[in-house]
Amino acid sequence: MFAIVECGGKQYKAEKDAVLSVEKLDAEVGAKIQLKTLMSFDNGQMTVGEGAAKVTAEVVRQGKESKVIVYKYKAKKNERKKQGHRQPYTKIKIVAIEG
Repeated sequence: MFAIVECGGKQYKAEKDAVLSVEKLDAEVGAKIQLKTLMSFDNGQMTVGEGAAKVTAEVVRQGKESKVIVYKYKAKKNERKKQGHRQPYTKIKIVAIEG
């Protein structure tokens, strides 16, 4: 059984014991959260819509991705700007899919 869930404006395929890296969530490490379910599949049967299945996840880690360098440059104008960005993320582990 697996489900398609939405988290942070993106969609993920959630299976039991899968670890997903999603947009940063306001939750402590070890906290249990409910994910919005869009679709679920069980033994070849598909259920569409919210409430199709109940997906529970546990927060494993909060962190930041590796640094991405943004460099803006205009030729012949002596205009340069170097900037770094580290996107925050939350790693979650799918504990249960019920429904």
